[in-house]
Amino acid sequence: MPITTPLTERLGITKPILLAPMAVISGARLVQAVGNAGGFGILGGGYGERAWLEQETAKLKQTTRSSFGIGFITWSLAKQPELLDVALDAKPRAIMLSFGDPKPFAPRIKSAGALLICQVQDEEMARQALDAGADILIAQGSEAGGHGASRTTIDIVPAVVDIAAGRVPVVAAGGIADGRGLAAMMMLGASGVSLGTRFYASIEADAADEAKRRICEATGGTTFRGVVFDWSRKIFWPAPFNIRCVVNDHARRWMGREVELLQNVDAVAVEYAAAREAGNFDVAGVIAGEAAALIHDIPPAAEIVERIVTEAEQILQGRRNSVTA
Repeated sequence: MPITTPLTERLGITKPILLAPMAVISGARLVQAVGNAGGFGILGGGYGERAWLEQETAKLKQTTRSSFGIGFITWSLAKQPELLDVALDAKPRAIMLSFGDPKPFAPRIKSAGALLICQVQDEEMARQALDAGADILIAQGSEAGGHGASRTTIDIVPAVVDIAAGRVPVVAAGGIADGRGLAAMMMLGASGVSLGTRFYASIEADAADEAKRRICEATGGTTFRGVVFDWSRKIFWPAPFNIRCVVNDHARRWMGREVELLQNVDAVAVEYAAAREAGNFDVAGVIAGEAAALIHDIPPAAEIVERIVTEAEQILQGRRNSVTA
């Protein structure tokens, strides 16, 4: 049986799977692929590169057959709020905000007719998002790749579900890459899941083949959360957020020596930028979560969506059968 939830009904989609807005990795091609497969693609607006945002939203306006969203890092958007106008001009179904107070942007989003999706990492953030008028909450656990905080997915999801109390759908994020994860999160009260790392290792993701290969080779113990890769780019995030990436030579060099890294940040940043430009992932970071341990291939995004939903349907149907037997 198809999985119908408050999330699918709110977004008008057929599968309760969201593409996480991975900065520049979740480009128009991946957004379209997830949307065409029945999920909901969210463009990775990230820190707000205007040229990239205009380019990718133009592609979506011209070619997409499904609704889509656009995601931003909230504290960075506050430095260039005019980018929200670029996003809204593309007529997205939703705008997603993460890592900051959504309230200053909520009126513009709502007046444009878009839904407001807020990603949160604790109960206070969830309440703040609801007060701002969030239509959907994403409860993100520390297992997630990229930026996040310290609460685990299995802890934060039911806590946010309780706070939402049925008023808005809650989506689970962090450590999820297959149908078992979707089924488990639905048992905790979530209406769907948001996937980053699993879609990073897809054909349509705008990422280097070597980065995708390293995700497939990673295990749960070969990712870590910290400040090394942010500081190496001279990006300084507000507390309590830091970034999870795959451990590589650069991480091993500086983990535990973060103060020294900061003291030498100008030289490190030059070295790091050169490595990124050259595609040297012994230095450049591959942003991935603990779900990498469950990822062993690089299929089309549509296959990922179908695979996860089919597996979850079988698990949930099996549970229903066991309860009624």
